Order: sequence, then C-alpha cells, then structure tokens
Amino acid sequence: MSDNFTLSQDKIWTRRQLLKLGVSGVGIMTAGALWQILGGKNHAMVRIPPMEMAAANGATNPMQVLRDFDYGTIKQENGRTIREFQLVARTSTIQLNSAVSYNIWDLNGRIPGPTLRAKEGERIRILFLNKAGHSHSLHFHGVHRAEMDGVRPVSNGKATIYEFDAEPYGVHLYHCHVAPVTRHIAKGLYGMFIIDPPKPRPPADEIVLIMSGYDVNDDNKNEYYAFNGVPHYYMHHPIQIYQNQLIRLYVLNIIEFDPAVTFHLHANFFDVYRSGMTMTPSEKTDVLTMGIAERHILEFAFKYPGKYMFHPHQDAIAESGCMGQFEVIAEKDSQKLVSKS
Repeated sequence: MSDNFTLSQDKIWTRRQLLKLGVSGVGIMTAGALWQILGGKNHAMVRIPPMEMAAANGATNPMQVLRDFDYGTIKQENGRTIREFQLVARTSTIQLNSAVSYNIWDLNGRIPGPTLRAKEGERIRILFLNKAGHSHSLHFHGVHRAEMDGVRPVSNGKATIYEFDAEPYGVHLYHCHVAPVTRHIAKGLYGMFIIDPPKPRPPADEIVLIMSGYDVNDDNKNEYYAFNGVPHYYMHHPIQIYQNQLIRLYVLNIIEFDPAVTFHLHANFFDVYRSGMTMTPSEKTDVLTMGIAERHILEFAFKYPGKYMFHPHQDAIAESGCMGQFEVIAEKDSQKLVSKS
C-alpha cells in the first residue's frame, strides 16, 4: 500500500512548521489549568498522594503513566479552537525483568504512548512523525472521515497529519494499523485517548491502567504481561490512594494473542461505565471481562486502609506480570504525607 497520504519530512517542516527535529513530546497543561477545564474549584476536593516518581527505565515509567494526561497545545485558527498533539514513533529496548530485555516501537519515548485527552466537539490535530525504521500509522477509535482513519502506512522518515472532531465522548484508544497489526500493537504502538463529556464528571483521583502482553520469542503467545508497560511493577511499587477518596480508573485491555482477560479488584466493588460513554453506571461488580481493545471507566473508593491487589482472574496471566496493588492511606495519615511533600 502506498504512502501518498504522507508528506516528506522536509516538506512538512517548511510548509507547515508543525514539527521540529528531535521533538519527543508536547506541551502539558499545568494542574491549575487542568482543574479549571474539568470543574474549577470542586477539584480542590481531590487529594492525590505525593508519590515518589522513580526514574524512567528507558521507555518505561509506569508510575508516570498513572496520572499523566496529555492535553496537547491549544491553538486558535479561523475562530475555532484546535487541540494539537505531536506523536513520534521510534525504537527502544526495555527491561521486562533483571534478565530479559525486549525491543519495542515506542511513541514519544514511552510505552504505553501518551494518554491523549480532549473535550467532545473539539477539533483534534495529530502530527505524526515516523522515525521507527518501519512503516507505521495511527488509527484512532471514534468517529471521523475515511481519509483520517489511519490505515495507510507512513514510511520511515515521513510524517502525516490526522485531523478530526473529538466524538463521541468516552474512553477510546489509538494504535498502529500496519499489517501485521497484532505485532505492531504488541511491540508498543498504542495508547489511550480520552474524550471528556460536555458536562464534567464528578471530582475524582483519575488513574490509567493499560493491560499489555509481551511475546518475546515470536511464537504468538505472551510470556509476560504488564500494567502500564512493566511486569509486576505495581506489586513492588503499590499505587497510593486515599481512604474514602473516589477513584476513577480508566482501564484498557490491549493484550494481543489472548482472546479476553478479566480485571478483578480485591476487597471492593466498582461501578462500570462501559466504554466511558455514559454518565450513569451500567453495573456494579468486582470482576469484569474485557476483549482486546475493550476499555471502561471503573469508579470506587476504599473504606479501609491497607494494601489491596488488582489483577486478571486468569492466574497464569496475573502470575506472569499483570498484577499490582493499591495502597490505601488512612485519612488520619493523609495530612502527614501532604506536610512532608
């Protein structure tokens, strides 16, 4: 398939002045700007523990992925707001454990790729540069015109622009759609795309968890699994949350080679907002089955302090790395943490 949808690297730099060589990310809004967008003063009610941010290990930093939402760069063109993002595909090597390394394709130097976020109805512009050595593309779930569907390959060293309106609101995803698609996704070219509803959801501590698998010996079976890129990471580095604080969990299953997995939360139940496309929950449960590319919003709060596991209920998948813990901090201890930060 030809890549005549793309522009050469030189042309896109001079004609559009959209990208700069060496770009690895985009502008991120400040916390104050974010709260203003999502509800203003009410978000002062949300408490987030001042967790220590471990240094990135190459393209992996699971602790950063948790609460890092990329709002792009706001521009005004012809009286309309454009929310612009830059995504650059490259190659990286990550450590799955102390003995096993794995070659991936990353986006903006990380796996999973940035969690992009916008409001329903906004104009979205994605500037995609491929520097990963093979042809790639970006396919966004949602509603858009055929020419923006991201199924045409973008050759190495070339760039393209995807532009569409953000619709409908919900939890979506994006991923490479170059054949074999399974391999390109499994090697790291994926991320979450959140479109917020016109009326903001209630204040909450918002967290992203993306389930993925790694086929390290090319037998079309996963040998390792992970939340947010690294097997077992959240077992060794529990996710800190506050007692009685509403948690809004954005969960995506991007595990290739397994037809479905479950998500189970210990000692609690969660409200399910399927695909994030509703403002009222469809059910309350503690185990949810998810097919490949399925994603939901899960809301819950923990009544008691302590450490609580989360994992797929397929034990083999959990034991191979897709397992973590929430560390619920007692209300009486929350002020101590804030004062130390």
